Amino acid sequence: MSEAQTYALELKDVRKSFGKTEIIRGVNLAVQAGERVAVIGPNGAGKSTLFNLISGRFGASSGEVLLHGQRIDGKKPYEINRMGLSRSFQITNIFPKLSVFENLRCAVLWSLGYRYTFFKFLADLEDANERTEQLMEMIRLDKKRDVLAVNLTYAEQRALEIGVTIAGGASVILLDEPTAGMSKSETARFIHLIREVTEGKTLLTVEHDMGVVFGLADKIAVVVYGEVIAFDTPEAVRANAKVQEAYLGSAVADAQAGGH
Repeated sequence: MSEAQTYALELKDVRKSFGKTEIIRGVNLAVQAGERVAVIGPNGAGKSTLFNLISGRFGASSGEVLLHGQRIDGKKPYEINRMGLSRSFQITNIFPKLSVFENLRCAVLWSLGYRYTFFKFLADLEDANERTEQLMEMIRLDKKRDVLAVNLTYAEQRALEIGVTIAGGASVILLDEPTAGMSKSETARFIHLIREVTEGKTLLTVEHDMGVVFGLADKIAVVVYGEVIAFDTPEAVRANAKVQEAYLGSAVADAQAGGH
């Protein structure tokens, strides 16, 4: 990549300490626009902390985080979101007492510039309503339009959260364990859904299911003890002896055999 070009997301020697304990130890990562990257590693490796640093929930102790060449470290989560980065969480994060349509429309309104326009009737906002209808179709919940989020199945709730995450039109999407708790059939459908709704966007996802990782990612970043020990294509990561020794081991063999 030439010097004139910028990465969609770049981390430069990012570190994070809690007290005297260093959790993230000098992470360097450069993700090109449109790439799908899976972040994997053992429990306690620092994957969620890394996501929190990127999305602004935590401040880095040192180093730089850049979004399309602009530094975002030190900014608040809502500021980063407005710059084009959106994330979901391990725990489903939607409004349970609102319908599918209402959840999505809440997310759409801000992105269309309505902000806090209380004097306007929501039903008259044709562009917001049209965008919301499109999102419902994309996440396959158009037939659940008026169902309260609390009454959706777990997989449907996760799909709704994906819809909320992409509603603002962010170019960089962070998904934190999107298929956790799903059955094999739900997971298979969800991989297709994620691929469709993030088409043309840059995706980072934390994922434990190696079937999802190898089925979704263009590249894999392996995090062990707060460091990225490998960042390469799935094929190269499969064959990396250092990675197998540190983390993958039998998970790679299972994935190669077609299992989860």
